[in-house]
Amino acid sequence: MTNFNNAVLRTEVVAAPTASAVLAQAPGPTEWASQTLGFDADPHQSQVLDSTHRRILVNCCRQWGKSTTAAIRALYHATHNPKSEIIIIAPTQRQSSELLRKINDFSGASARSDGTNRYSLRFPNGARIVALPGKRDNIRGFSKVSLLIIDEAAWVPDMLYYAVRPFLAASPDASLLIMSTPNGDSGFFYQTWSSEQRWLRIAVPATECTRIKPEYLEEERLALSEHYFSQEYLCEFRSHNRSVFRREMLSRFFSRDTFGPTRPIRFEL
Repeated sequence: MTNFNNAVLRTEVVAAPTASAVLAQAPGPTEWASQTLGFDADPHQSQVLDSTHRRILVNCCRQWGKSTTAAIRALYHATHNPKSEIIIIAPTQRQSSELLRKINDFSGASARSDGTNRYSLRFPNGARIVALPGKRDNIRGFSKVSLLIIDEAAWVPDMLYYAVRPFLAASPDASLLIMSTPNGDSGFFYQTWSSEQRWLRIAVPATECTRIKPEYLEEERLALSEHYFSQEYLCEFRSHNRSVFRREMLSRFFSRDTFGPTRPIRFEL
């Protein structure tokens, strides 16, 4: 007969894993995309998907797959971060909506509209993705955004960029992903790429995209002007053709020397 007075009853209490612990055990975005979506990322896409850098700037050629890469990054973030807020910005509502459509297709219709914003997706875990147009007056009011994606950034007005950056102010660990093909040598996209700010910069010219064949590039080289070919496919920032003076020449108008004569300036048109 058991003497319950002397018996020692042991109970082990196992703490439930935290959300961060669950996320740490989850596959990374590239592995997840392959296993869940059947999408095999190329090396540059994997760099964008897997990077933990808070500020990522992608200067890529046309048809590299930046919208698909952005869609997968947004979907991974939404499904692995409950109640998170993801905002997508593009020059027009049509462009941001197209990116939202890709996200919805990848999700397998597991998300629905949030009931407030026409171009939005809300997931069962409470995460939300909202696609906004490139109009500064129509995008205010969002806060605690944990991922902000700006697609075709070289065509997004500077004032819009300045207006959306405060979305991240209340989330110290929030990420900003900016992607575009160059569009001249002015605007925030060019200035950020050329600056000394601490960004992860990823350049993807067409010559490094295996999906674009050399034969096609040669055909485009012959069909387009050297200006447009180098910008659209080689990721080079070129002065707009409508510019009277090239940036390289304008930079020679200014000197950091404050004393003594300056050299004569030759105008080269």
